[in-house]
Amino acid sequence: QNFHEESELKLNELINIKLKSSYIYQSMSTYFNRDDVSLKGFSKYFGDHSDSDREHAMNFMEYQNRRGGRVLLKDVKKPVKDTWGTGLEAMQYALELEREVNKSVLELHDVASKHNDPQFTDYLEDKFLEHQVKSIKEISDHITNLKRVGPDLGEYMFDHETLNN
Repeated sequence: QNFHEESELKLNELINIKLKSSYIYQSMSTYFNRDDVSLKGFSKYFGDHSDSDREHAMNFMEYQNRRGGRVLLKDVKKPVKDTWGTGLEAMQYALELEREVNKSVLELHDVASKHNDPQFTDYLEDKFLEHQVKSIKEISDHITNLKRVGPDLGEYMFDHETLNN
């Protein structure tokens, strides 16, 4: 069963967004692992998000091929910054990133619905939409708690007590 051309195009856009997101999360992970930052929980958290987004991109590429589409990769640009500031600032950036990904998944779902592709809409719903909702909620909760505990020692405690568990 072949894809509608518009679905194929939108899925390629999402693949590239997921790869970009993975690259940004990897940058965050290495930043928080630096010897002058040393927040291992944040490093692991963002590293896990990088792995997850890369895995999602690979799943989308496999799906694209299974449906007879063609994967079109674009250059992945360097993240907009190399230092990510505090854990709170990085989480706020991550939330915007997750919202961008979620918007792209929803747009893709709309395209699949418009072209009467129930198999594709089910695939997106089962594998990715719920994940995006949970991820946005989790990061939002982290932002709320980071604001609550404050910088410095509060951020350090959050790193060790919340992100290392």
